[in-house]
Amino acid sequence: MVGPPPLQGLKVLEFAGLAPGPFAGLLLADAGANVLRIDRHTSGAQPVSGDLLTRRKSSIAVNLKSPHGVAVVKELAKSTDIIIDPFRPGVLEKLGIGPEVLRAINHRLIYGRMTGFRRDGRYAPMAGHDINYLAVSGVLSRLGRSGDKPHPPTNILADFAGGGATLFQGILLAVIAREKTGKGQIVEANMVDGANYLATYTRLSLKTPIGDQPRGENLLDGGCPYYDTYETKDGKYMAVGALEPQFYARLLKGLGLGDRRWEGRQVDRDFWPEMKRTFETIFKSKTRSEWESIFDGTDACCTPILEYSELETDVSREGDQRPAVTLRETPCLAIDGRGTDPSVNGQGPGVNGNGYVGQILSPGQGGEDALSNWFGWTKGKDFDIINEGVVLKPKSKL
Repeated sequence: MVGPPPLQGLKVLEFAGLAPGPFAGLLLADAGANVLRIDRHTSGAQPVSGDLLTRRKSSIAVNLKSPHGVAVVKELAKSTDIIIDPFRPGVLEKLGIGPEVLRAINHRLIYGRMTGFRRDGRYAPMAGHDINYLAVSGVLSRLGRSGDKPHPPTNILADFAGGGATLFQGILLAVIAREKTGKGQIVEANMVDGANYLATYTRLSLKTPIGDQPRGENLLDGGCPYYDTYETKDGKYMAVGALEPQFYARLLKGLGLGDRRWEGRQVDRDFWPEMKRTFETIFKSKTRSEWESIFDGTDACCTPILEYSELETDVSREGDQRPAVTLRETPCLAIDGRGTDPSVNGQGPGVNGNGYVGQILSPGQGGEDALSNWFGWTKGKDFDIINEGVVLKPKSKL
């Protein structure tokens, strides 16, 4: 028997955005928090957001440019624990629902806000995306192959790791602090500092032999032949990470190079180009499956590079999506509902698509139930839906 998820009972208002803000909301929702997305109400048909990070969330549409919409947000804030603001600096402040206003209404409110650039930096008023935040942080300068231009790893590093996950961490720290002080606070995260913090080791290694060479010529960035990827005979790939001498020796044995006496030349950088060419030739001589049969169960640090299509469909590949962290007593909610151990697989029925198919959350979807269940509001008594947007009912002065 396990206990309820760790954030059960927390109420979160997530202003609709893309990528980092919704990811922070997803992390909170997967841990049991109630997350209500605030979609901007517009005249005419409501646009459908491209946000796929919607599991376990509900939505209401609110006209934030109307006094009626602002009144809805203020009323909700009275009993909300956490707000996620994904906008550029000053947007919600101009609408009259910035942190000073809402925290005056509810002193326990944790107001989390996410920006790309630093709020106090030279790029603060500028638009940007993951690649821009990585660029000015310095991180992007270290990503890519030798002799090639810097290359970002899709939008994982700034948007999600340095952005949404970092904001989530800050919110949790504020929740812990609130237990001691009784008060909420403003939590500010930006993707430049978040990505830079993640790159602490990379940055510090620039002044050590591990990382003092140009991009793509170091131990961990593709310059080292025994820490790289290799194409196989069938056009698939293997990943090699045999850094320690004993693992490197096991790799050589599996490649049929155990008699070359290369163990003593592992750290000889002048020998690395020849070693890499040899590895490339040998890996192309067998299929990925054949290499797996050689290296599975060994300490060669040589594994197949699996694709999501395989992980989704082949149960032997262990592609079932699980909570990011295992809490044995109070596990997070399940993503794939086919697991049998809630402390490992997460508790509850899982979600549609088992973590491989995103679900669109339409403006207003599930919102009426959320307002009733979370805030005790009754449609017709406390609020109405007018032109698909939520407005408060005037309260009797009697």
